[in-house]
Amino acid sequence: MPKRIAKTDTISHEEWLRYRRMGIGGSDASTIVGLNPYGSLYALWADKQGFLPPTEDNEAMRVGRDLEEYVAKRFCEATGKKVHRTNYIYAHDDYDFIRANVDREIVGENAGLECKTTSAYARADFENGEIPLNYLCQCYHYMNVMGYERMYLAVLVMGKGFFWYEICADKKEQTALLDAECAFWERYIAGDEVPAPDGSDSAGEAIAKVNPKSAEKIVSLIPYEIELANYAALIDNIKALEKEAEAIKQTIQAYMGEAGAGEGRKYRVSWRSQNRTTVDSRKLRSEYPDIYSKVAKTTQSRVFRFAERN
Repeated sequence: MPKRIAKTDTISHEEWLRYRRMGIGGSDASTIVGLNPYGSLYALWADKQGFLPPTEDNEAMRVGRDLEEYVAKRFCEATGKKVHRTNYIYAHDDYDFIRANVDREIVGENAGLECKTTSAYARADFENGEIPLNYLCQCYHYMNVMGYERMYLAVLVMGKGFFWYEICADKKEQTALLDAECAFWERYIAGDEVPAPDGSDSAGEAIAKVNPKSAEKIVSLIPYEIELANYAALIDNIKALEKEAEAIKQTIQAYMGEAGAGEGRKYRVSWRSQNRTTVDSRKLRSEYPDIYSKVAKTTQSRVFRFAERN
């Protein structure tokens, strides 16, 4: 039986964040097994270690929270089932750090319900029963913690439709996920290893947040001579490929002349005129300094520059 860790309707948002960082939740599962296109092991490690600031609330997150009840009601209408809230953060009976905060439980069944709201531009083919792998991992995670026989997934695709799916327990997949989660926790959270960055936007953003400001010091990069040489070679290859691609584009443009579009057997090209309005910041600053000072915004970031030493 899962253990109750905290009652979600009596704790503050800050407390909820603290409990979230103390374990692996359903939304973390797909990142650990490399199936989350928006996450990385490095960012997840930094978050669990408390090195990242809390994620700023955005409109998509707000919509998802506000429409959770609506999605649950749509599910009940579509299936004839009844659901109820659990209002608890649960922990796996053997692994305290494997945790779950399930949206709803199904009345009369050993099953839970996960409610999702997504954009009409979502890549998954929901109409033909395609379940995004990150959603599937989350459902397997909850079945591991709660001991459910199945999970139901209800998805509202904004402006397109409502879809629901039944996901039965799969011991092989669930065991593999549990093993991966335990390994991640033991190596990177309980242990002292740090996941290697993977080149994703997620990892890059996390590194920038963990190290927001530079200090006046120089470190030795001799241990990374091989990596630096590989980086230099990749930069050269990228530049060569970009030049080759640009030459092809210029060849097509020269052929098209004044034509705004072109079509081949497999590809279509558009090269149409469009207007773009910009502000001359130098002129604004020199002729209207008061207005410039009111609208100017200063941001700080670290710039990575690379060059071969002479």
